[in-house]
Amino acid sequence: MEESDVVDKIHELSNLELATLLCLIADQSCIITTDKDALDELEQELQLVVCSVFGLSSAVLHCSDNTKADDFVNTILVNDLASQRLANLQSGEAVNENSQTFPSEEFDHFKSLPRSRLSDTNLDGRKIPNVVIARDMNLASSAFQTQALDLIRSRRICSGTTVHKAPKPFLMIFLLSNSGPKLIKHLNDFIFLSHYHDPEDGFPNLEESSEWLDDDRASTSSVVHKSRLEKSGICHDVRVFSQADLSILISRTQAVSITAEVKRYLHNIVVFLRLHRAVAGGVSAQATKHFDLLVRCLAPMHSLTYVTPSLVALAARKVYPHRIYVTSPQNERSMQYGSELAAVTAMLEGITPELIIDEVLTAVEVPL
Repeated sequence: MEESDVVDKIHELSNLELATLLCLIADQSCIITTDKDALDELEQELQLVVCSVFGLSSAVLHCSDNTKADDFVNTILVNDLASQRLANLQSGEAVNENSQTFPSEEFDHFKSLPRSRLSDTNLDGRKIPNVVIARDMNLASSAFQTQALDLIRSRRICSGTTVHKAPKPFLMIFLLSNSGPKLIKHLNDFIFLSHYHDPEDGFPNLEESSEWLDDDRASTSSVVHKSRLEKSGICHDVRVFSQADLSILISRTQAVSITAEVKRYLHNIVVFLRLHRAVAGGVSAQATKHFDLLVRCLAPMHSLTYVTPSLVALAARKVYPHRIYVTSPQNERSMQYGSELAAVTAMLEGITPELIIDEVLTAVEVPL
């Protein structure tokens, strides 16, 4: 496929779809936030984006303050068709799918195995889906969130007897309320970017779909739902972006160049953020790596082979909002030199990570 055709597809995507595409190109995870009342609709929209735009499998993980760490493995895995075929073979039943019977010769190797080895082979045939949508993960315990971090970093998860490797591509989307707490520090720092979806922007895929069903959203415990859209076959062979399209964008990302002036501009933004009096932390080395990676991913999406200052500013608004911790008045650095607490409190009132980023982008000189 021509590169121009891929760029034309990008221009037709919504902001939510663009955020998902960026994470697939970078092979990283993201945070999607919205108003609490719109979480249900956004969950359905994300499932449609995953299956109808990118043709990937998905599962939804609902979390709460009652979620236990022991439940993580069992809820993150979904059944695999191959394991079901093998189970049917063991029981002597024919395998039938879509009115087609699979020939028994397909499993001659397994038939020749001793019964004990055949049982061991099928101890746990479940698999990790391409995309895990973790809703309200910030409400779960730190131990539960740590398991999510381990999955993102190692791309594998262990059940009782089996090590399950994540497929390629693999993406974890954290669907959170914009009024809720942050994720634990280390997990939060490992998230590539964050995106706020305004309910007023609508849910185009959900609105266009006439076959989606209302879900039972009353669950208060952690549970994984395999996408109903996949079960019903609505998303079968329906996709806007193929793996070949993603490969083109990935190769173009790797070829992007950054001039010394733009690189200095990027690092000046990092330094100004760290020195901002309202910042208590979050501007880490990992964040800088993600900052550099994101600007490279954005360039091909704008038909560029190089990074411009405007792309750097755009990337800063996506990489740092979920990371920056706003300091408390008591810990603001000028308090060490005799500032009045009331004055510092008034100064920090209404300060948000987004405002801090805007102040820094205004203060840092943009290269010509």
